[in-house]
Amino acid sequence: MDLPTSDLELVRENEKIEDDKERGLTFHCELYDTEIVHKLAQAFLPGLSTACVNNTTGDMFRNPGSVAADIRKEMVDYLTQRSERFVAESVVLEGDLVSDHPYDIISNMVDDFASLKLNLFSRVSGWLLSEKREDKIDDFVQEMEISGFWLLDRREAVAQILVKNVDLKNIFHCDKKFNTAEELAEHVLNCGFRTMNCTNEGCSIVFCASHLEKHDSACPFKIIPCEQQCSENVMRREMDRHCITVCRMKSVSCPFYAVGCQSTMPHFRIQQHCSDNLLSHLLCTLKTIHKGGSEEDLKKRVDQIVESSSGGLADAMDARSLILKVKDVEAKLGPLEVKVSEKVSEEPNKAGENSSEELVEAFNKGGEQSSEEDKIGGEKSTETIDKVGEELSSIQV
Repeated sequence: MDLPTSDLELVRENEKIEDDKERGLTFHCELYDTEIVHKLAQAFLPGLSTACVNNTTGDMFRNPGSVAADIRKEMVDYLTQRSERFVAESVVLEGDLVSDHPYDIISNMVDDFASLKLNLFSRVSGWLLSEKREDKIDDFVQEMEISGFWLLDRREAVAQILVKNVDLKNIFHCDKKFNTAEELAEHVLNCGFRTMNCTNEGCSIVFCASHLEKHDSACPFKIIPCEQQCSENVMRREMDRHCITVCRMKSVSCPFYAVGCQSTMPHFRIQQHCSDNLLSHLLCTLKTIHKGGSEEDLKKRVDQIVESSSGGLADAMDARSLILKVKDVEAKLGPLEVKVSEKVSEEPNKAGENSSEELVEAFNKGGEQSSEEDKIGGEKSTETIDKVGEELSSIQV
């Protein structure tokens, strides 16, 4: 082993030894945001499919499946290199970055890679046959998923590295370091990025511990109290159906809405409402049956029906059933005596009398007017005769 030849080399070697020692004793937490990593892993297949279609469009001898393995390797290398240079690129670009979110950054890199694979024919067909091209990309994505070409766990392993490379603010991965493995193990048990499974039955979502509250507030499988404050506890995903179908607190219209009752109430109060408002519902029903009846006559009829029914109307819980019961009772009571018909018969007579009187008055007025006109006409005629006589006498003189 050669000894250092100068103090400078000795200093450098000591620093190197300290660095090696530090690296050997330092234990890094490798936990990350599972939600972002999983989302990125799902975006890799569409990106790869697009690159393969771009590279083989118009080629008679190749198809997307024949180049998928090679392009996948190129894609992983490209994304890794770009992510490692991201710190330097971000310093150069400064405020030109659209977003600092890892998903947006890496998604843009995937799009850039797919664009690099455009051949001449695919550049033209990209805007001439866009719909057909998109269908081809979707079909190849499904083909890769079915065949297990690029498994999800392997894609997530790549996504983890990329996220750590571009997450400059350490928001989506843990950057803490420890001197011993014991310290690291203790930290992992309480790290905000540790993986958790939802405890709600039926939910299979995996998330970070820091997202527990967020997931819990939106988990579709969580059992929660009814939003309409009934006594039931319902799964969140079933809440809407519960509230509009079986919930006893759902708001409903009165069963006698068709005959005029405009009340709304919780579903469980329908029976009490119908019992408390039997007389008003009966009056509304009679108004529907006897449209020409007066309010006074119909109220009397209500009393007659209630006395004759002996409480049998209380079972009628809707307009149709009450109408049937009322008609049965009225068949025994006989027809409704309505005073409106007499009034109607009197009104035409009055109208006739009024019309005859008006005609007589008009006739008299017309006679008076004609006599006055005759008088005025006679006076005017005598005046004209006198004037003519005077003119003739003056001419003779």
